[in-house]
Amino acid sequence: MDKHFELLGLFHIVYGVLILLIGLGMGFVLSGVGVVSGDAAAFTAMRALGGVFGVIMAVFAAPYVLAGWGLRQRRPWARILAMVVGALALLSIPVGTALGIYTFWALLKPEAEDAFGV
Repeated sequence: MDKHFELLGLFHIVYGVLILLIGLGMGFVLSGVGVVSGDAAAFTAMRALGGVFGVIMAVFAAPYVLAGWGLRQRRPWARILAMVVGALALLSIPVGTALGIYTFWALLKPEAEDAFGV
């Protein structure tokens, strides 16, 4: 079961990094739209919107990375955090759904309670 916890932690970290990269990419795209428009006011507004979008996505990505790190370190709090973000990931079809199902499958087993000291 330890291999599942390691792999699950890695998957949560990768998923969080993907969310962050998507957010940063969308931030750059929105800023680029402002540049292409040629209007200074549009550039300022789109750059601000892109920055806000990037920050929001970073806030959403952080719990996944934290949960993944904690799972790999076998921290007791990581099991609960991973189940919370796994439940949120269920709504993101298809990758998030697979991550959420795998999260619950691995962390609701009795072996998980022993491994995480719960």
